[in-house]
Order: sequence, then C-alpha cells, then structure tokens
Amino acid sequence: MQPYNSPFGNKVAFLVFFLSCLLISIAVGDLKEGDSLVKEDDQRVDERPLRLNQVVFIIQSQKNSFHVRRAEERRLELLRQASSHEQNPPPVLLLHSLSDNEGDWSILPLLPYLSTTFGRNSSWIVYLEEQTNVKLSRLLQVLGKFDRRKEWFLGKPLHDEESTIIHHYAFADNPSIFKYPDFAAGWALSIPLVNRLANKVRDEPLKSDFTIDLKHEIALYIWEEGKGPRLTAVPELCTEPEGSPTAQHCVTTLDTYLPLCGDPVKKEDVFVAVKTCKKFHAERVPVVKKTWERHAALLEYYSDHADPTIPTIDLGVPNTERGHCGKTFAILERFVSNAVPQTKWLLIVDDDTLISLPRLWALLRCYDPSEPVCLGERYGYGLGQGGYSYITGGGGMVFSRAAVTRLLSSGCRCYSNDAPDDMVLGMCLNALGLPVTHSPLFHQARPEDYSKDFLAPQVPISFHKHWNIDPVAVYHKWLVDDRGDRMPDKPHRDAREEL
Repeated sequence: MQPYNSPFGNKVAFLVFFLSCLLISIAVGDLKEGDSLVKEDDQRVDERPLRLNQVVFIIQSQKNSFHVRRAEERRLELLRQASSHEQNPPPVLLLHSLSDNEGDWSILPLLPYLSTTFGRNSSWIVYLEEQTNVKLSRLLQVLGKFDRRKEWFLGKPLHDEESTIIHHYAFADNPSIFKYPDFAAGWALSIPLVNRLANKVRDEPLKSDFTIDLKHEIALYIWEEGKGPRLTAVPELCTEPEGSPTAQHCVTTLDTYLPLCGDPVKKEDVFVAVKTCKKFHAERVPVVKKTWERHAALLEYYSDHADPTIPTIDLGVPNTERGHCGKTFAILERFVSNAVPQTKWLLIVDDDTLISLPRLWALLRCYDPSEPVCLGERYGYGLGQGGYSYITGGGGMVFSRAAVTRLLSSGCRCYSNDAPDDMVLGMCLNALGLPVTHSPLFHQARPEDYSKDFLAPQVPISFHKHWNIDPVAVYHKWLVDDRGDRMPDKPHRDAREEL
C-alpha cells in the first residue's frame, strides 16, 4: 500500500479533483445550455402569430339607444371580419353593458374585472370608439410587432402646445413632452400592463376627484410619474376619414361626418335658454347677438335683472359667483310651463358659449326625444368610488322634454341657489338611473385649450369662454360652415363623424 502522501497518491487525488471539476463544468455547461434553450423557446412562443382570440376588443359604448345601436353595428362588423379567419373569434365587449357601475366609462374602475377575466389567456385589450373602423387582419400584424410579455401602452399620440386648465396645467414648463392617446384612433394595453394596473386599482382606491379629459388622465395614471410606460406611437392607428387616400397605411379610420339619421330637427323644436346676469349684459350678450342668436327660433335670456332692450327675464334668483343651480332649475320649471311654447328639446348655455345651432339640429336627428336624453360634454366626479357623471354646463346642456319631466317629477332640487348646477343635475340623473350621453363635439373650453390634432377632424358644435380671444372670430373660424351656418345634407370628405 502506498503511503497517503506518496507521489502516486497525490496523482490520484489530483485526477479525482480534475474529474470532479470536469463533471461540474459539464453540468454547469448543460445548465447554461438548458437556460438558453428555455429562453429561445420562450422567444419562439412569443414570435408565434398573434391569434384573434388573444385580443379583447372593448367598444367605448353608451347606454342611449342610438349609441347602443352604433356600438352593436361596430361589434358585428368586427365579428364579420373575424369569420373569414379560421380561428376562434375575439371577445368584443360593449363598455356600457359590462356592469351597472356608471363610472365604468372612465376605464380604470373596470381594470380588475378585465384582469380577472382575460388576464391569463389574452395578450391585448384594444379600446375603440363607436365610429372607429378597424382592418382586423392588419391590426393583428401591427400588434404582433410588440413583445406581448412586456408592458405596452399604444395609440396615436396627442400633446398640448401650451399648458391648459383642462389638464390642470400639467407639465407647465414644457407641455408638449407628455403624450396621451386620441381615443378615436383606437388604443391598446398589453395584458401585463392591465394586470399590474388592476392590482394598483385594487390596492390603492382611486381618488374621488374630477374626470375631465379621460384620455389625458388615463395616460397620467399609466405613466405614474415615470414609474410606468409612456404612450408608444403607432402610426397605423389613425383618425383619417374612411376611404381617404391618406389612410392607405392605416389600420383604423373614422367614418365621415354626421350619420344620416334622417332630416335635421326643426329649429322650432329646440328652445334655447341663455344664462346671463346684469354685469355681462353689455359685454357678452352682444357677442351672442352677433354670432349664433339669429339661428334660434325660440330663445330667451335669463338674468338677475330685467332689461327690455335685450330683452332679459328676471327669474327671481339672485346672481351668485359660485354656481347657478337656482337659476337653472327655474329654467327647467319654465320650460315645462305654459309660459313658453312646448318643444321637444331644451338647450341651456352660458352667455359666453359659442355654438352652431345648425350642427346641433343635425346631431339631434339621431336621438329620440321621447327618451330621457341628457346630452353634452360628460365629466365625472368620484367615479372610482361610486360618484356620478354630469354634463359640464359651459359647452351647452341639451335635454329632451322627457328628461326634464323626469327630473322635476323626482323632487330632486338644489341644496342652495349657488350650488353648481351641472353637478347637481348629474347627482339627480344618477339617482334616477338616467344616463348622461357624451358627445365630444361640445367643448367646455376654447379651441386653443385642445390639441390641434384632436380638433382637426372634428365638426365641433360648441366652445366656451372669451378669455384672451376674439369670440366673434373664433365663432366664424370654427363654427360656421363654408356655405354659411347651414349644415350640408351630404357627408363632407374633410369632416369627421364624432358621435
């Protein structure tokens, strides 16, 4: 037997050590190779063509019967395109029907449901508006370019050229750096992002504040002060008119102009109520008279002072600086009384509202006045915790006679004369279960407060405020059609359907 410390023993020990190292090296090499194969396999899985049933479409629909029909038409068109593929069809959901929560239109409260329902077997949530056309096959190709295992926020980017009150003066030093999606072009969230945001919504209740411009507020929530993804621009998501030569590269387009629902309503069917006060009789009322008043068949000015030269009607409600709930409810009472002609529609505007009445008549032909219709630019308050929606007053509030009758018969009233009228009306409508119907053609602010790309395809109905502008010039630039104020009877190639 050789001693343990003999040269031969040392050689054997070295050989054992060498073989052990070699085996460990081989094992580690196999492990690394195995890891590499797993990664490559994962990559191959991700590179497989995106299938139809991995994309969930949500049409941002509304409860009004006209909008329900339009959303259902969009849903059927998507499913018709899907039927030409030898695949399972995609889920196509109508936003208004997913729950009884009024605040679901603000998107964020619905994320936990979407994550639970689609978070395991889907790849994308794609949001569309009712008028957004989609080329389904090409959309799949576009989405397939993105690694769906990562967080993506896709859309057509908009930006502010100047800081604006409607965005709470966000990024005041350089507002153009922050991009937010044009909803009309369609926008998309990858499922990993949906899942993370859903957990955030569950863990951190949404603040009970105002929802004013949803597309901007969604982008801020997702960005999360730099901790989340920014909007990624997708050139194929467009707001070009359907059939336009400029839309050849687009996977989404828009229908042109207002839908032909029939003849415009008669101007005698719309009663116009203008809210004013003595201090603005000489400043604001003349602007109304120089611009849009001449198109109204039935119009009254309501003030805290009776001035026969305008003329104005004193409703017996003193003017307040905070809100005008008392005055607005007095207008509603007068509308259903014998003091004014009986009409199908009531329009309430401020004395610094600029509005195209012919465009409003064309819009209203799509709505049934026998339904309780409450139409305008929709805002929200506290939607993450119940809350309610309301029509912001400056852009104009339109009510069918049925809606006014339901409101007044409910007994809902102002808690004070100086309460905010539009918000109190929203609370009343919410208590009655009557929907607020949104149209982006009504605008609470001035044209310069909105992105140019957002307004470019629109045919706006109203703007609001006279701050630092020539209101008469703004009216003629934005609210007068080429052939005067008369709405064209046929679709216009350069105009966009925005209902």
